[in-house]
Amino acid sequence: MTAALPPALSQSLELGLGDGWAKALQQLRNLDLGGMGLMPQGGDPPQVGFAPGKLLQIQQDYVREASELWNQTLQANFSLKDKRFKGDAWARNPLASFSAAVYLLNARTLMALAEAAEGDAKTKARLRFAVEQWMAAAAPSNFLAFNPEAQRKAIETKGESLAKGVQNMLHDMRQGHVSMTDESLFEVGRNVATTEGAVVFENELFQLIEYKPLTAKVHERPFLMVPPCINKFYILDLQPENSMIRYAVSQGMRTFVVSWRNPDESLAAKTWDNYIEDGAIQAIRTVKDVTGAEQINALGFCVGGTILTTALAVLAARGEKPVASATLLTTLLDFTDTGILDVFIDEAFVRFREMQMGQRGLMAGKDMASTFSFLRPNDLVWNYVVGNYLKGETPPPFDLLYWNSDATNLPGPFYAWYLRHTYLQNDLIKPGAATVCGEKINLDLVDLPVYLYGSREDHIVPIGGAYASTQVLPGKKRFMMGSSGHIAGVINPPAAKKRSHWVRDDGKFPRKVADWIDGATETPGSWWTDWSDWLKSHAGKQVAAPKAYGHAPRYKALEPAPGRYVKAKA
Repeated sequence: MTAALPPALSQSLELGLGDGWAKALQQLRNLDLGGMGLMPQGGDPPQVGFAPGKLLQIQQDYVREASELWNQTLQANFSLKDKRFKGDAWARNPLASFSAAVYLLNARTLMALAEAAEGDAKTKARLRFAVEQWMAAAAPSNFLAFNPEAQRKAIETKGESLAKGVQNMLHDMRQGHVSMTDESLFEVGRNVATTEGAVVFENELFQLIEYKPLTAKVHERPFLMVPPCINKFYILDLQPENSMIRYAVSQGMRTFVVSWRNPDESLAAKTWDNYIEDGAIQAIRTVKDVTGAEQINALGFCVGGTILTTALAVLAARGEKPVASATLLTTLLDFTDTGILDVFIDEAFVRFREMQMGQRGLMAGKDMASTFSFLRPNDLVWNYVVGNYLKGETPPPFDLLYWNSDATNLPGPFYAWYLRHTYLQNDLIKPGAATVCGEKINLDLVDLPVYLYGSREDHIVPIGGAYASTQVLPGKKRFMMGSSGHIAGVINPPAAKKRSHWVRDDGKFPRKVADWIDGATETPGSWWTDWSDWLKSHAGKQVAAPKAYGHAPRYKALEPAPGRYVKAKA
């Protein structure tokens, strides 16, 4: 037998949705997408409607679940599966458990309302994203008055946790971002980015690092890595045991890496063309000069892959093919499927950025870092707000999160071009639509063997977006899918014996990634060994490893790796 839902409880539940259904719907209709960065200021508000039948069903479901919640209240038995409320303190505190259960009910209902909204696909995606942000911020775990774990810790420590929390908050305010790890324990060049090497070339955009061989012989064809310029290169060289750079060197590759400069005001007018001509193309030519090789192998990671491929298209248009094979890790060339990032992009937004910094300016690293963090707000924002400030905890040391917090700026003209010609207009896959360094871009000319990698749970470069490159590059291809996300899927050394990867050897690349996956085989462990075997097949015979860095007199060791460019803070 169930108890009727008391009027007071019904009213409080409805207040949780915004003072009743009518106000909840009105709030969704008027949700400030501009204030959340989803529309430029002054943009027209989205038009959102709701089908009456769907609203009635959602309201009936809400009343039913609220009644069930009331009966759980009588039994003091709440089922809180959300990890934010799994602690013993929540289970032992009926009021806290009830507030969490009400919050979860309201969150489910608001998301159902967002799904029921009628409008164009972009507006619906933005509405879902905004509701997710709204509900993530409104969780009772984020507030000391409703968080029994933080309250208990304050009592047990006699207030020390609260004092420490205030100190943590003031520290983070000074540094300009929420601490995700104990950053004081890391130093670039001391305990991250420690693979031995030397800077052998630099210009105003990048330093080129050559790494010391770890084998008596190396493959004759050198290997160049082009990391993203929106992050620092040492994601590829965190610790010796998970360094992709060190792994490549250990496999007998004469390895070079581009270390992009962290732009300041002196680079505020640099363009996409500058990063292609004076960045990627210059790096390719320098590696050839240093080694004397006719061709090299190259790798691009994320935006670095987009930059590398654009450079190859420019060189191909000039009749040059200095790269024998390319590896593209979590890279977008076809920007049809960009996942959640698509909610930010439309003509008005891009035009706003062009007006703001299209000729000169800097896209602040902290702003980009904040945007990426809020793509996963519970894991990358509010989790640390609760731990650092409410509980007064110091987050544990984690090299990846230290790197993640080491932000980089972007030149405004570079950023504006990238937004318009990739995310908005998808010009790279349209022959002749984009002109770079005076050449019409045509990916049909980038005819070389390519190894393509995508991460199955990637929220920045969705697996479908990474796979789409198989449809636009004409050369012989191998596509690899790894598990986990944008970074953890890539940085997966064989010794760790973690995760899985998927590949198919029939040479077929159907149009949709789901069809490719249906024919793929899962293999436990790292994909790095498969990739290194592929790379070796394009690296030529083995020769004696060089005894010195660079090639005197023109290319000398300027300073030890990782160099000074990577140490500059945004």
